[in-house]
Amino acid sequence: MPPLGHTSLDVSRIGLGLAALGRPAYINLGHADDLMGDTGVDALRARAHEVLDAAYAAGVRYFDAARSYGRAEEFLGSWLADRGLGPPGVSVGSKWGYTYTADWRVDVEVHEVKDLTLATLRRQAQETRSHLGGALGLYQIHSATLDSGVLEDRGVRDELARLRAEEGWFTGLSVTGPRQGETVLRALETGGFDCVQATWNVMEPSAGPALEAAHEAGLGVIIKEGVANGRLTARGDAPVLAEVAGELGVTPDALALACVLAQPWVDVVLSGASTVAMIRSNLAALDVTVPGEAFARLTTLAEDPEEYWETRSKLAWN
Repeated sequence: MPPLGHTSLDVSRIGLGLAALGRPAYINLGHADDLMGDTGVDALRARAHEVLDAAYAAGVRYFDAARSYGRAEEFLGSWLADRGLGPPGVSVGSKWGYTYTADWRVDVEVHEVKDLTLATLRRQAQETRSHLGGALGLYQIHSATLDSGVLEDRGVRDELARLRAEEGWFTGLSVTGPRQGETVLRALETGGFDCVQATWNVMEPSAGPALEAAHEAGLGVIIKEGVANGRLTARGDAPVLAEVAGELGVTPDALALACVLAQPWVDVVLSGASTVAMIRSNLAALDVTVPGEAFARLTTLAEDPEEYWETRSKLAWN
């Protein structure tokens, strides 16, 4: 397996993100249908372990969680312990900065609260350590933006440097919103990061040049939301994607992820699968070659970044 940027973390080309597996509600299209109402803690733990087993059996070696993903860190940690897995055989990342507040309910107005302060970093680093222990290799700021000010917070940056030196955790940031690219470039200016995680897909490719710059600077590049929270799957409404997928004899989700993997600056693209069938369908992207003419047709799906993120903000938790 290749390393993640200049780190010593070996990763698979497709990783598994646990945003849809660690809590009973998420914004992915059809998430409620996938869970079929079976949303108790024990049921979701069993589902998470089942999907993790399928992913690992198929070669997935990078797993990504966050403090705000409900019990995702707990589920991942227990799976690793049960299977006797850990570094260097698998690489694990998590994120700090959001607190899960939904209390295991779907019908709440607010599911998570963002707070990128030093106090939150210190508290959540302890919580993450308790769940993932020595398995954690990468700790990331969750959804950094220019407006948040987190990249200018000397206390946060010093604490991340301490965690890197004393815990051996590589440090990174995930970015969000229509100014993702600007945030990535600012992170390159401030320095101190080993990895960046961003949204890139054929509907929202705007961060591409900044991510290429991050790759050239030696940072690992992880892509999230490669299928746009389900909009770039059979559940979405993208006729040209379905048309090209049909011509190539692949599923729309596999085609969408193959477009991400075709970018030379991408190290890992995350699957957000919540079922075994979904992870297997996503992993088929590894065997998909996207012809230039087909990719050109898919670029017509690109939206204005402001429009894309506005649409995303309106996706219902389900």
